[in-house]
Amino acid sequence: MPDTTTTQFSHVKPADTPWRNDGLRDFFQYKDLGIEQATAGRVIAQPVRANMAPEKSTGWHRHETRFHIVIMTKGWAKFVYGDKETLVEAGDCVHQRPGIVHYLFDYSPDMEYIEVVGPADFTSVDAQGPCAVPAPAAWVQAQGAQKKGQRPRWPGPLTSAPCPTRYRGTVAPLRARNRR
Repeated sequence: MPDTTTTQFSHVKPADTPWRNDGLRDFFQYKDLGIEQATAGRVIAQPVRANMAPEKSTGWHRHETRFHIVIMTKGWAKFVYGDKETLVEAGDCVHQRPGIVHYLFDYSPDMEYIEVVGPADFTSVDAQGPCAVPAPAAWVQAQGAQKKGQRPRWPGPLTSAPCPTRYRGTVAPLRARNRR
């Protein structure tokens, strides 16, 4: 039976809430979709976007959560989960299992994703990782991009080798297994 005593109906349109700079990372902006309030803190769902060029990575950390997914809606971001470098591109969905040690080290200027996390008041804890954290590459300013507040462009994802394994989702490994 659905819990109607502690949850509420919620409908938020894009123009209903502004982008905020007071989230977990100062180089990202966040938007409140009203889900935390509607679920009495059980879940948060929030769009996140790049606010400035990456100057450093997030460092190795883990989140104290019961559930965490990231759905990339624009651009791309590079993470390392455990020892696997992972390029997450628009349309990709990542389930970050509870407690997985990871870091984000690079992203495109147009990067936007939606994250859904439970509970809403999850924490981020610094952690030891299996390899060094690489520095992100600089964004390239497009000619005239400073006019009208446009964001800089990025020449594209560059490859680095912070850990031994590179991983680009589950489709290729599953297809290879199915060919046997």
